[in-house]
Amino acid sequence: MDNEKVTWAEAERVEKLLHGFLRRMVSGVNDDPAADLPLAQLRLCNALRGKARSMSAISRELGTSLSAVTQIADRLERAELVKRVPRGDDRRVRCLRLTDRGEEMMRLHEENRVRRMAKVLGQLAPKQREAAAVVLELLVEAAGEEAGRDGDAKRSKPHFDASRVVI
Repeated sequence: MDNEKVTWAEAERVEKLLHGFLRRMVSGVNDDPAADLPLAQLRLCNALRGKARSMSAISRELGTSLSAVTQIADRLERAELVKRVPRGDDRRVRCLRLTDRGEEMMRLHEENRVRRMAKVLGQLAPKQREAAAVVLELLVEAAGEEAGRDGDAKRSKPHFDASRVVI
C-alpha cells in the first residue's frame, strides 16, 4: 500500500463525487416502496433480510444503542414491516423479523437499486465498468480498514493495475 499523504483537495473531490453520485441514484425515485423510510429504519430492515435477529445483534451490527433499535423496531412494527417473534431455543428472548410485507418491500427496493445501477453502467464501456468496480472495491476495503473492520469488502487484489485505469 502506498503511504503517500492524501491532500485535502483529493479527499474533498472524491467525497463530492461519491455524494453527487449517490444523490443522483436516489433522486426522483418514485417506484421504490422504501423511498420514504428514514435511513435508520431502512438499515434495520436490511439487517433483517432473510432471517430473524435479536435486538442486541442488530444493535451491534448497526452500531447503535439497544434503546434506539427498540424505538426503530416499534415504528416498523406499527407500519407492519417487522414483527417480534420468540427465538426458537429460548422463548423469553424476542427477535425481530420482516413480515411478508417487509420482505416484499426490501426485495423491490433491491431490484430498483440494481435496475438503476444497470442503467448507469449501461452508459459505460465494459472496461470502464470493470474499472469502476475495482475502484469501488478498493475504497470499500480501505474504508473497512480505516474503521478497524473488514466490512463487506473482498480481501482479494484487483486482477490488473488500477492506477492505469482511465474512466
